Amino acid sequence: MMLALISARAELVEALASLSATAVSLTDASEVADTQPEAGWDALVIDLGPEPDRALAIIRRVKDELGLPILAVVDHATEVANVSEIDDFLVAPLRVEELRVRLRKLALPAAAIEDVIHFKDLELNLATYQATVGGEPLDLTFMEYELLRFFVTNPTRAWSRAQILSQVWGYDYFGGSRTVDVHVRRLRAKLGEERSSWIGTVRSVGYRFG
Repeated sequence: MMLALISARAELVEALASLSATAVSLTDASEVADTQPEAGWDALVIDLGPEPDRALAIIRRVKDELGLPILAVVDHATEVANVSEIDDFLVAPLRVEELRVRLRKLALPAAAIEDVIHFKDLELNLATYQATVGGEPLDLTFMEYELLRFFVTNPTRAWSRAQILSQVWGYDYFGGSRTVDVHVRRLRAKLGEERSSWIGTVRSVGYRFG
């Protein structure tokens, strides 16, 4: 997999190396175009980092000129909620297996990828951001979906509210732990009485899924 990479985030470089992806570190949209290999890039991986406006300008130019699939790395999901040029995103800190799945989704035809994850009769479609339980659609907000996805992909472990805030909302989110409690309460309500216990409260710690 040949990737154009615009990021100074060490954990991203290390994660890509662990996946045996060839990631060429670049600095701007011109370099992405000028150094494109003969067979073309499979995707652009870009970190919004400390200069999100600059990164978004690069994203728009690359999408307009080269049409590359684009995976953005962000510190909180709301940074890219309304950016149509981004095909997918990851919230730091990175999880290697999630990075693998999302890169495969970008680089391979849609029919060749498993975009759906399951827990019992819960189904989350990572490509369409749709969720169903017992075959019925769940009406989730963007952040409710992100929180549920985090729980499903990280089951059985107890997570503190601070850890959940960092993983789902991002390091620079200034909301308090009540944000997590409110979203958990809403998720439990939407999952229904029979399934609300999937999100367990761990006293003096936080929450555990599964």
